[in-house]
Amino acid sequence: MQTSRIPGFYNMTVEERRELLAKMDTFTEEDTAYLFSKESLSMDTADNMIENVVGTFPLPLGLGLNFLINNKDYVVPMAIEEPSVVASASHIAKIVRNAGGFSTEATDRVMIGQIQVVGCQDFDAAKKTILHEKDYLINAVNAAYPSLVKRGGGAEDLDARILNEKTGSKYSQMLIIHIYINTCDAMGANIINTMVESLAPTVEELTDGKVYLRILSNYADRCLARARCVIPPDLLASDGFSGEEVRDGVIHAYEFAASDPYRAVTHNKGIMNGIDPVVIATGNDWRAVEAAAHAHAARDGQYGSMTEWSKDEEGNLVGELELPMSVGTVGGSIHVHPVSRIAHKLLNVVSAQELAQVIVAVGLAQNLGALKALATDGIQKGHMALHSRSVAIAAGATGEMIDVISQRLIEANEIRVGKAKELVEEYKK
Repeated sequence: MQTSRIPGFYNMTVEERRELLAKMDTFTEEDTAYLFSKESLSMDTADNMIENVVGTFPLPLGLGLNFLINNKDYVVPMAIEEPSVVASASHIAKIVRNAGGFSTEATDRVMIGQIQVVGCQDFDAAKKTILHEKDYLINAVNAAYPSLVKRGGGAEDLDARILNEKTGSKYSQMLIIHIYINTCDAMGANIINTMVESLAPTVEELTDGKVYLRILSNYADRCLARARCVIPPDLLASDGFSGEEVRDGVIHAYEFAASDPYRAVTHNKGIMNGIDPVVIATGNDWRAVEAAAHAHAARDGQYGSMTEWSKDEEGNLVGELELPMSVGTVGGSIHVHPVSRIAHKLLNVVSAQELAQVIVAVGLAQNLGALKALATDGIQKGHMALHSRSVAIAAGATGEMIDVISQRLIEANEIRVGKAKELVEEYKK
């Protein structure tokens, strides 16, 4: 059985970590060859993925450890360039693990396809007609993608609304049709677009209007994933701060983000620090996930915190995160990019729903990591210590010199490139 508890992983060399991974039953020799290759994405593959290819842009791939989610262990692949994120997520996952782990759930995989109709003579009548023909339209759109229906998915419902009804609106009046489609384990962008495009001529005939846009909505508010953790305060104590002090500091930090958009943006960026690396590593569309998450944070009319932190009757810290999570385990670049395939093997998820739940758990962990740091020593102490290696490299340090310069920067409490360059010159002399 795979475990996400690998004590001392951080202190291992890259070669030692690779040897450990290679021993996992999860991987074939071909998998490890791709994962450890200097060119894990070949030029031929890259040239067939996007246009005008001239090279590839690698990101560090790290492992989020200690994650226990619904009593199952997960080793989480995370592709990101920012230091401290993987360490912070793993640290919080260990705390939550000792509290019993994360509990998560997800809704059905229902995505939204939109059809825009303009120029109707009578928009109210057009809306009534669409709703009256709901069953006919659902059957028609499913006929455009029978393979999805065979897998248990397909269009399940339909709705219509009129935009810009008020007299004097500067925008054109339009009828918007929403088709709710279960995409199974695919993110489903191409599936949805094919289905709604097929329906355009029928909609024009029924409404006596003109169809312009027919495309998915990335605001997948019927495709939600939720994560929750409950942590006794004694597990939060650190560096001279009591668990109760840390708990209360986290709650006050959350209340700041919930009340102020300026703080909420930075607060939520920290959540996406955990979410985006997993989405990227698994070959999913991180721009779509980002857009939906931020829209969800503003669903009540003001942009606010994605997470909620509170204290229960026993004095425990309770954290919750709910987000739209339109990710997939099939389709797109998931099985084209060799490292994405390996990331899915490493995660060992059996469905898109399960993947979504893992991702929101990582986002919740990363948020707590940031808030815990802010509530105690400040965000810079740990972050800059980890960042010191990048600063040393930027100043020209190589090989064993990197560790030496990094340590001297930390000791001097002056982690900047100018100082690092001075230390590099001293070291060379």
